[in-house]
Amino acid sequence: MKFSVGEKVSLQVPLSYLKTADSISMLRPPDLVSLDEIGVIIAVRPNDLLEVKFRRGNFLIPSERLKVFGRDE
Repeated sequence: MKFSVGEKVSLQVPLSYLKTADSISMLRPPDLVSLDEIGVIIAVRPNDLLEVKFRRGNFLIPSERLKVFGRDE
């Protein structure tokens, strides 16, 4: 599935941790982002990683773990 900057997304499945999108990345607990929270893609990174802005920060999330909000499968 192709994603583009500006699309609204949510998590498909819970993650074991979240990786921050800071210049020096940190691992954060997964409960910072719930499955029903909507985020916005702000960058597409190499290796199918997407930088997504959620309420509690920007995180790097593999594209296969995300779904586009409002798109019927």
